[in-house]
Amino acid sequence: MEINWIVIGAVVLVVIIVIVFTVRKNQREKKKLTDLLNNDFKKAKKDRVDAEDSANEQ
Repeated sequence: MEINWIVIGAVVLVVIIVIVFTVRKNQREKKKLTDLLNNDFKKAKKDRVDAEDSANEQ
């Protein structure tokens, strides 16, 4: 029984390409999610209201 190195090489190459593609896609998605979470925040609610704050809101 002879080892078919061409088939094994092709399978290894396909596996490496799939891994690289998956890692790159995950990095892009991670960057999108990080940007979304960093830019999607609500204004903080103040516990203490100063006279200066009230004047600025009007």
